[in-house]
Amino acid sequence: MAHSFGLFGGLRLFVRAAALALAVASVSEAQAQSAPPASTAEATPDNAILLTIFLKHDQSRPLGELDAQLAKQGFYKAFPPPGVEVVSWYVMMGIGQVITLRLPASRLREVNRVLEDTAWGAYRTEFYPTYDYKAIGLAEHQKAAQ
Repeated sequence: MAHSFGLFGGLRLFVRAAALALAVASVSEAQAQSAPPASTAEATPDNAILLTIFLKHDQSRPLGELDAQLAKQGFYKAFPPPGVEVVSWYVMMGIGQVITLRLPASRLREVNRVLEDTAWGAYRTEFYPTYDYKAIGLAEHQKAAQ
């Protein structure tokens, strides 16, 4: 059975739906903007991920300007967060910095927020979460060689 709301009934329904959507968006935005608490969780074989981060520098700005912005935003003070292992940290000429971290998966959001708060503006970021496959790959290689 089709319902007929009329002009004002339909308008009331639309206004209620819009108000609900606005309230949900406001709560979601507030939750997204609050920084996660610093964690002390450490990486273990059963919870560790590897995170490769590309910090692509803004080539339209001089290096000194980028370094000043990073200092002002507290990049080197906050990154990496305490307890997050730096596996490698290289400069890739023409790209920027490439960093691989080992951390518990539960701390991924924390690392992301540190970079959003301290690296954005000087760098564009790309993230590649992975896991350690070395032992499995080598075991498969040994099994195949027999």
